[in-house]
Amino acid sequence: MTGKSALSNSINERIPPRDRLLAAAAELFYRHGIKAVGVEAIAEAAATNKMTLYRHFDSKDDLVAEYLRAAARDADCCWARLERAHPGDALAQLRAFIQDMAEHATSTRGCALANAAVELPEKDHPARRVIEEHKIAWRSRLVALCQAAGLAEAELLADELNLMLEGARVTSQSVGPDGLRARVVRISEALIASHSHA
Repeated sequence: MTGKSALSNSINERIPPRDRLLAAAAELFYRHGIKAVGVEAIAEAAATNKMTLYRHFDSKDDLVAEYLRAAARDADCCWARLERAHPGDALAQLRAFIQDMAEHATSTRGCALANAAVELPEKDHPARRVIEEHKIAWRSRLVALCQAAGLAEAELLADELNLMLEGARVTSQSVGPDGLRARVVRISEALIASHSHA
């Protein structure tokens, strides 16, 4: 596999090499998987070479970790967007979060961090820490949102929603997204109702 065909139209050589490398790695890793993509393909897709790649990243593992840090930062933008869209209304923010996640689960290749966790079982891989920190932080934010919405057993609800959304991502990849988005929203609403105070 060469990276050139994947990115030749989207790489702008005026962008600094490190940024081009990260953009190329992000697209190739997400599309093909981390293990399937070599540094030569990344360098070629970034319109540079392996020497330049290794000048910016000590190893492919370090590049993978940085790719996932960027993915985590992008994902974290959703929290501020939810607050802007529904200021002071935690329940509306929670429902909007579910809508966003249901859309994401059924229209993409899933969560880049979850995909990486499956591909990188080695606990000492530098990307594992990035994945674990992000997933723990997301759970904490979801718990806080459930608490702010006044829902009972907020931690349990956050876990139920999180597990259901992660399962939806896998289901979308394995058997397809047909009708999945509506089912995710319906299940989520039932979970929220079951935690609402009488």
